[in-house]
Amino acid sequence: MDPVFIPYGAAGTVTGSCHLLAYRGYRLLLECGMYQGEAEPRNFTPFGFDPARVNAVVVTHAHLDHIGRLPRLIREGYRGPVYATEPTLLLLRPILEDALKIMEEEMARARRKGLPVPEPLWEEADLEALYRRLEPLPYYRPRKFGPFSVELQNAGHLPGSAFVVVEVEAKRLVFSGDLGHRRKEVLPDPDYPPKANLVVSEGTYGDRSHKPLAATLDEFARVVGETLARGGKVIVPAFALERAQEILYYLREFEERRRIPVAPVFVDSPLTTRVSAIYERVRDAFSLKVQALFKAGEDPFRPRKLHYTAGVEESKRLNTLEGPATIVAGSGMLTGGRILHHLRHHLPEPHSTVLFVGYQPRGGLGRRLLEGARRVRIHGHEIPVRARVVGLGGFSGHAGQDELLDWLAAEPRVLLVHGEPDKLAALQSQLEKRGQRAEPARLGHPYPL
Repeated sequence: MDPVFIPYGAAGTVTGSCHLLAYRGYRLLLECGMYQGEAEPRNFTPFGFDPARVNAVVVTHAHLDHIGRLPRLIREGYRGPVYATEPTLLLLRPILEDALKIMEEEMARARRKGLPVPEPLWEEADLEALYRRLEPLPYYRPRKFGPFSVELQNAGHLPGSAFVVVEVEAKRLVFSGDLGHRRKEVLPDPDYPPKANLVVSEGTYGDRSHKPLAATLDEFARVVGETLARGGKVIVPAFALERAQEILYYLREFEERRRIPVAPVFVDSPLTTRVSAIYERVRDAFSLKVQALFKAGEDPFRPRKLHYTAGVEESKRLNTLEGPATIVAGSGMLTGGRILHHLRHHLPEPHSTVLFVGYQPRGGLGRRLLEGARRVRIHGHEIPVRARVVGLGGFSGHAGQDELLDWLAAEPRVLLVHGEPDKLAALQSQLEKRGQRAEPARLGHPYPL
């Protein structure tokens, strides 16, 4: 029997990454991520395999849709180690602890309202058990896992993010994880993969290429500069891991080059505060430019008047703050968090700007604002929209279609995961035009190497 790759998540969807490699009785799991979305039922369905029979787990990076079910895996019987790069192991902790906090808050809210209390996906004991299993796997150091030899290479998506190269019986599989957007300044560009028998590639943006970064930065500086000059607030919903720090990096750059006035910058997100502290410990995971700034004694992620809020009361005081300022807060998709309070207070202000730097899902509050809604409902209140609303399209942490095609140029056979069906179909079409075999992955279907 040939070695087989079996997708158990992120097949025809963007989230829930979870894939099994099996050969001669050995089972190697790549990722164990959470499906994301309100009350997502697939997180509670059986994995499709027996966790107790998995021998080892390798994780590519610390986003929740790639790590969020690891404690659940242990809860259901997995007893082996979990491997990732050192930065991923550090970043994994605040991300999972924040997820646990949100689950506990949802349960407490249901109890207060007399509603059915949702089952926790996992509990603190499962998380502590996971921490005892974590083991580092550095880049470019192959390690044996039963019949498999596994090497991590740089994916340029997060600090320490990786794609996986697996050798077995003179055959090779490459699993992309999430590939970063090239030509960004904070992280190094992704490595190129070796030629393989099968490449399993993400296709999040398989249908389009990104707006050039230089044009995005020009618009970013112009919008921030104009807003601060008229005494307004710039409200930035941002993901706590990677996007918020990238925004801080460019705000510092703009100040240094006098492209924007120096004004207070507030980070109002406990999770972002924890993640930013870890960034200082993983300096080697960044681009050479960022490393050089650290070596020169500068913090690349610190605008001159940066302040991290210490608690809820300090966060509330931002709503009555006088004068120009930038407020970076979560959640990035407006699904909760402190950003909603800032929007409630600042959307009615015509001299302020809400600046979106990340994807906003269809039907969500962010998408409605970008589509020109004049009134929105937040926390039970009807809020008039008088602030300027701007969306910047070039900050994606994922490779666009042109970059995916470039990364896959030498690969004869490609299996597509981590994308909506229309996005994967568009990428499949482009690959097939070049004579490459490509198909979207089917959940639970075995693919021989």
